[in-house]
Amino acid sequence: MTTERAGGPAVVALGGGHGLAATLSALRHVTSRLTGIVTVADNGGSSGRLRTEFGILPPGDLRMALAALCGDDDWGRAWAEILQHRFGGAGPLAGHPVGNLLLAALWDMERDQVAGLDLVAELLGARGRVLPMANIPLDIEADVDFGPPARIEVVRGQAEVATTPGRIQAVRLEPGDPPACPQAVAALEAADWVTIGPGSWFTSVMPTLLVPQLRQALLRTPAKRALVLNLVAQPGETEHLTPEEHLEVLAAHAPDLRLDVVVADTRAARDVDALTRAAAQLGAGLVTADVRSTEQADQHDPAALAEVFATTFAPASPARA
Repeated sequence: MTTERAGGPAVVALGGGHGLAATLSALRHVTSRLTGIVTVADNGGSSGRLRTEFGILPPGDLRMALAALCGDDDWGRAWAEILQHRFGGAGPLAGHPVGNLLLAALWDMERDQVAGLDLVAELLGARGRVLPMANIPLDIEADVDFGPPARIEVVRGQAEVATTPGRIQAVRLEPGDPPACPQAVAALEAADWVTIGPGSWFTSVMPTLLVPQLRQALLRTPAKRALVLNLVAQPGETEHLTPEEHLEVLAAHAPDLRLDVVVADTRAARDVDALTRAAAQLGAGLVTADVRSTEQADQHDPAALAEVFATTFAPASPARA
């Protein structure tokens, strides 16, 4: 297992949900200069309930990112388990994870979302920082084709888009020009590397590219950019997309974005030539490696992914005279 490393490159990871948690779990073994920038469009489950009741950012993806940055010592493992503990039963607390309630309480007390996140990170001894991509909760809208024959309808809401039986054509945010988190913009501008994905392609990955101020920072940063592809297609959301079509979706939503590296699991990259060509269209080289968990085929193995990141981020050796 790669050990947690002091120092290292400044890395910003974009995304949400289990995909971002997997990336952060790997990256914390590569660098301690780490920032997760998290989508804030979730409207389902505990996050949706707290968002509706208190008007706060949906805390679930932020909680998962914080838990992923907990250390491997007893303190870190204990707090990760506490944050993720979900109340059972049928009462008012049923379905709420402890971490969601903790963030809601801190935001109610502090009135400062970033200060609350930083306080939880300090409590956890987190190996990095977690920030929201925007300062207000957002909604996702999607144009969805329910044909054949072609029948385009607008579906609104992260949970609804993620589970639609139709074919998603495009997504956008509402409002379309939300206030980006200033600390997130600053982190992107100061980064050495930025990672995008894996995760729910239309509801976790694409939204981080659609906040105008954040996107502009991503385009002007001198950092190199690495995209991590998913291991399997997601029912409803991307079950009709090949790995190379995932890249085409990204290009359609962020046509000015250039990449340096695309990382794909060896078994998921079924047509390596086609995927290599699709990556090249975005300016990127393709890296294939066995990064799939041996226990859960739809999840990345943090240790294997950390090795790929460590190799990819390593500065090129100077040429010998």
